[in-house]
Amino acid sequence: MNTSRIKETVEKRREQIMSTFDHLHAHPEISWKEVETTRYLAERARALGLRVTTFDDCTGLVAEWGEGKPVIGLRTDIDALWQEVDGTWRANHSCGHDAHMTLVLETLETLKSSGFQPPGTLKVLFQPAEEKGTGALKLVEKGVVDDIDYLFGVHLRPIQEMEAGCAGPAIYNGAAMFLEGEIAGTAAHGARPHLGINAIEAAAAIVHGLGAVHTDPVVPATVKMTMLQAGGENYNIIPDRATFALDLRAQTNQAMDDLLSRVRKVIAGVEAMFGATITLKTGSRMVAAEVDGQAKKLMEQAIVDVLGEEGLRPAPVSPGAEDFHFYTVERPHLKATMLALGCDLQPGLHHPHMRFKREALLDGVAILSRVVIRAFEETSATLDNPVRV
Repeated sequence: MNTSRIKETVEKRREQIMSTFDHLHAHPEISWKEVETTRYLAERARALGLRVTTFDDCTGLVAEWGEGKPVIGLRTDIDALWQEVDGTWRANHSCGHDAHMTLVLETLETLKSSGFQPPGTLKVLFQPAEEKGTGALKLVEKGVVDDIDYLFGVHLRPIQEMEAGCAGPAIYNGAAMFLEGEIAGTAAHGARPHLGINAIEAAAAIVHGLGAVHTDPVVPATVKMTMLQAGGENYNIIPDRATFALDLRAQTNQAMDDLLSRVRKVIAGVEAMFGATITLKTGSRMVAAEVDGQAKKLMEQAIVDVLGEEGLRPAPVSPGAEDFHFYTVERPHLKATMLALGCDLQPGLHHPHMRFKREALLDGVAILSRVVIRAFEETSATLDNPVRV
């Protein structure tokens, strides 16, 4: 199926694409509570004749079109953030997941409308709880990616990275980890500090120690304390308890392992120096991108098909985390990459009033449609099973 046919179908569906986005944007739901979102997506998928699987223990769904091998996958996240918008706390799609759902759903509609028939199975993951960093792992646990050959995702990119009318064939997200800590010292009178173990002083020593953590300077990595709570209403008591949180970032999974090891040594050193007991537990962890070269090449070709050579940009390197990469780390057989879609997104991701050029949705649908077709062509040639249109 040629690119012009895809573009024509996308253009004919322009109004419907925008309508789909408007609906999803107006009905945000936070992680693990995407009940109505799941219902809406399931209804749309069933209306297209796809086989739909939902889950008794969580939100999200899987939609399948066709049968047998190869299996080409598309994935979108479906949750919104919980944040303050104009003085009111509410669910808000400020990370672009409403756009991602629109892109994947309308890719299915476009392929159907164009007369495409997958020579195998097209499997679509509508994944919950990306913002919690646990949604991808849940779907891995359910085995829904075990049979997938290629898996493609998508994420809008901020204007600081990429302008509208352009796209990159991968996103090199970094790894992130959040540690929650508790310091147990000994309370004492403020006049007799030698009789106590000051939890605040121990926390300050941790901050100082983290400043001396040095990893390979060639690979970006950082750690900082982002929360500290200690003491009470009486100012003359040496506090014996403190809770804190650490934010760790690294561009590769290997660098994250090294960073974590060094952080634990700092904690152990402070514990020994003060005689306090310090406990650490992992709040959540996101792995760095593991991008497959062939999947990236297919995405490059799809971008050029739609936007031309001038629209192809290098894959951005981002310190931001994305749980899509758990799929490839947990299931190394997967050939996966994410489309980096330029759309003049500003002021930035997670800003309560994030906005972007909605015309970019048309480019994204066309690119995802083309990469699906190219992936089937690639795998079908190996299986001697020609693509049917």
